[in-house]
Order: sequence, then structure tokens, then C-alpha cells
Amino acid sequence: MLVEAILEAKGRRLITVAPETLVSDAAATLARERIGAVPILSTSGELLGILSERDIVHALRAKDPGVFEQSVADLMTPSVVTCDPDSDSESLMEEMLLEHIRHLPVMRDGAVVGIVSIVDVAKAVVEDLKWMRTALQDQVARSAAWSTEDD
Repeated sequence: MLVEAILEAKGRRLITVAPETLVSDAAATLARERIGAVPILSTSGELLGILSERDIVHALRAKDPGVFEQSVADLMTPSVVTCDPDSDSESLMEEMLLEHIRHLPVMRDGAVVGIVSIVDVAKAVVEDLKWMRTALQDQVARSAAWSTEDD
């Protein structure tokens, strides 16, 4: 399944924050929206980084509770792995597992047009596997129907 189909199925609503957003506000957004990461965009829409729950937890462990008064620009991961709408779910799953990442912004013509999570990608891979199983079962059933004792 292509990323384009994943975005169609899950919806295209995209939650982003600006680099000057306080970590406390970004954490509240993550909790309110029930999401695990948020792309950080400039005022012109350029992808500057991504902030995940994991980034916040690591900062808390390494620093102090004052981390919530910092800007997301201080904590975000600036080198973001992205994908495009024509990427397929199987290759995304491999990349996400290899890179240990759980969220991929989707880019089209230099703009963020969505985000897919490892859960979105896993669902797509499972759907692909179900489709393949059904297709193979149908093919076996058709082959058996054509088969005779003389074969």
C-alpha cells in the first residue's frame, strides 16, 4: 500500500508547531491530540525538525523539569527522515525498524502534507498481507477447480 492510500484512510489532518513553541505547550498538544510526534515548521512551511514524546522523555532524564520552559527548537530532532506519497508501506516498515523511528513526515514538492506513524504503516502492511492471502487462496481454489484426475 502506498503512503497516499494510508493518508486517505487515516485522514489528512496535520498538527504542527512553530520552533518557538514551549515544550510544555507542545507536550499538551501531543496529549490533547493523542499523537506521538509533531513536525516543527517555519513560518514559510519549511520542515525544521520533529519533536516526539521520546525527545521530551530523554530531555527530562538528561536535564531537569525546566525542560518544559524551553522551546521545541532546543529539543527537536533536526535531521528528519521523511517519505513521499508514492512510498510503499513495506519499504517504510523496513526503514522505520532500521532507523528506530516511529513517525515519518510525508513530503510533496518540499512541503509537509501529512505524517505516518509506525502503527499506520503496520496496519497497511497487515492489509496488504490479508489481500495477498485472499488472492492466493482464490488462485489455489481456481487451480483446483480446473484440475482433473487425468492431470
